[in-house]
Amino acid sequence: MTDHATTTLYGRNASDLDSPRAYEGVRSRRMLSFVVDYSLVILLAIPVAIVIFLLGILSLGLAWGLYAILLPLVAIPYVAFTMGGRHQATPGMRMAGIRVERLDGGRVDPVLAVLHGVIFWASNAVLTPFILLVGLFTRRKQLLHDLLLGTVVIRDR
Repeated sequence: MTDHATTTLYGRNASDLDSPRAYEGVRSRRMLSFVVDYSLVILLAIPVAIVIFLLGILSLGLAWGLYAILLPLVAIPYVAFTMGGRHQATPGMRMAGIRVERLDGGRVDPVLAVLHGVIFWASNAVLTPFILLVGLFTRRKQLLHDLLLGTVVIRDR
């Protein structure tokens, strides 16, 4: 294997992250992938909601408290196993032709993927969608959570 500091696991050189071509259309592709992924999480929440309902019946209503965390209960494993998986992209990101990379060339593991999602939602809750404006002023079209975690979203080859 080649030197890990200069080459990622996908064979992309670190200098490729400086290529403007890697970021063409990334903002609009990120928005499209967000809509697709959010829709998939909501669809996946339906069977989980049914399971919670059945568990609630069995537990005399105790499990129904899980409805309060239904979406995070679905979204966290979704992000961990897709963005933190071998493709480093959620299904929506793969459909849009983008993926997440670490600036140091390492893999995005499930923990980093979950942090990526959690920091996005936390910063969005506090700063509203103004966090998206950061992407207009960064060279690599990074958003606030990308800057904090040392990640970048690029076009897939």
